[in-house]
Amino acid sequence: MRVWKFGDNIDTDAIMPGRYLSIYDPHVLAKHAFEGTRDEFAREVKPGDAIVAGKNFGCGSSREHAPIALKGAGITMVIAESFARIFYRNAINVGLLPVVCDKAGSILEGENVMVDLIGGYLIVDGRKLSIEPIPEFLMRIVDSGGLVEYACGLQEVPVCTASHQ
Repeated sequence: MRVWKFGDNIDTDAIMPGRYLSIYDPHVLAKHAFEGTRDEFAREVKPGDAIVAGKNFGCGSSREHAPIALKGAGITMVIAESFARIFYRNAINVGLLPVVCDKAGSILEGENVMVDLIGGYLIVDGRKLSIEPIPEFLMRIVDSGGLVEYACGLQEVPVCTASHQ
């Protein structure tokens, strides 16, 4: 995964501006992700890319539009030193993997990241960084595609995905 690097306290207004909250299509929302904050993101993001951030990623309002837009843009995970609680849960609910890594600040823009969820670490261009464990039941929700898909049993899901690349 290629890394898009952000700093501390990235709020949901920066991820998804409020003027687009009447839109629910993830692919349309993706076209406006980080609009006015980092305009090249929506044009240049590729499926499978990851966001890496500092502390308190996703603070601000409780809008689900922010993680929906990121998932619609093809982001598979957000790695941060810490998350706002509501963003963390909204990400899980829409099937976007939030990964807590206290050394996320050492990851640079453009580096490649692989996560080993069972081993509990990231590999970042040859460096191994520890991550907080993700409970199995949360991984089942993410692997199902989100809470609705999980609750409806719309998809058979393995116990845990060992690695995301």
